[in-house]
Amino acid sequence: MDTFFSVFPLLLGMPESSTAASGGAAGGQLVSLLVTFGLIIVIFYFLIIRPQSKKQKETQKMLAAVKKGDRVVTVGGLRGTVHAVKDETIILRVDDNVKMEFNRSAVASILASAEGEQAPVAKEKPARGKAKGGDGSSGNGTKAEEGSDAAEAADTEGGSTKH
Repeated sequence: MDTFFSVFPLLLGMPESSTAASGGAAGGQLVSLLVTFGLIIVIFYFLIIRPQSKKQKETQKMLAAVKKGDRVVTVGGLRGTVHAVKDETIILRVDDNVKMEFNRSAVASILASAEGEQAPVAKEKPARGKAKGGDGSSGNGTKAEEGSDAAEAADTEGGSTKH
C-alpha cells in the first residue's frame, strides 16, 4: 500500500526529489487541478452546450409546426408559401406555376403563419446617414448615383436632362 502512494505524486508530474519534502502538497495540487477542470466544464456548459441545445429545441419545434399556407424562408434565402407538407419534405410555391420540394431542415424561419398571425422577425437596424426624400431609398448612394437616378426618372417620364 505504501508503494502505491509513493508513485502517486509521479502521476501528478512532480519530480521525485520534491515528494519527500512536500508530503501533503500533492493532494492540494490534485484538488486544484480538479477544481480547474470542473470550472472549465461548467463554463463550457453554460456558454456553449446549453444555448445550442435550446436553439436546437426551438428549431425542431418550429419545423414540426410548419403547415400548408405558411410563408417561409429557406436557409438559401428562397421565400415561398408552403403548398404541401410530407414526412421529411415540404413543397414550396415560389411563383404562380413554380413549386419546389425541400427538406424540412432547409426551412430557416416562418414569416407568417397560415392563420394570418405574423411570426416574429428580427428588425434590421436603419442605415446611418441622411435619408433621401420619400422615394424609399436609404440615402447612402454617392452623388453620381443620385444624379443618374434623377436622370433615369426624368427619362421615364418623357423629359430629358443634360449630362
